[in-house]
Amino acid sequence: MAASDQTKEACIYQEWMNLQEQELTELTRAVSGGATGAELSQLIERVMAHFVDYMQKRSRMARVDVSPYFAPTWCTSLERSVLWIGGCRPSSFIRLIYALCGLEIESHLAEFLRGARIGNLGELTAAQVAMVDGLQAKTIREERKLSARMAGRSSEMSGNLEAALDKHGRAMAEILEEADRLRLSSLRELIGILTPPQA
Repeated sequence: MAASDQTKEACIYQEWMNLQEQELTELTRAVSGGATGAELSQLIERVMAHFVDYMQKRSRMARVDVSPYFAPTWCTSLERSVLWIGGCRPSSFIRLIYALCGLEIESHLAEFLRGARIGNLGELTAAQVAMVDGLQAKTIREERKLSARMAGRSSEMSGNLEAALDKHGRAMAEILEEADRLRLSSLRELIGILTPPQA
């Protein structure tokens, strides 16, 4: 990949990160400002649309050269250490929900003991917890399948090196796209389980 392509990818990534910060601020203000469920749903859909747009840009760039996505120079060492097929593990969304549920319960313990309902993550219903558990199991199965495909790619390298590398790159780009689709579908399903204020 040419240096200008790496710069372009780094710019796309940085734009997306900046957009995420802005949208997180907007979502936080909306929740604390008493936005309606419909207003929150609109904001969430806009955030998801931006995620899809970012995935499409990544996919186009990965078809040119996929290798930078597996050790991106635009990420910190810590970020690179937790990468899974060019991004975060979809199951990490679910682990984050579980962690936030615990924090919400701790921070609002006195209110919970008084019987107050706030509508946040600390108030997941039993049905929601069961759905999140099911989503986690399904997501981990899909992660394992994609990880196995990634591991199998290295054993298929043989013959004409240039042709093998091209084939390998195309296959890696396809796996990256599948991983992005799994990230998106897991996130969409998780958002569907949660109420708008929880999401």
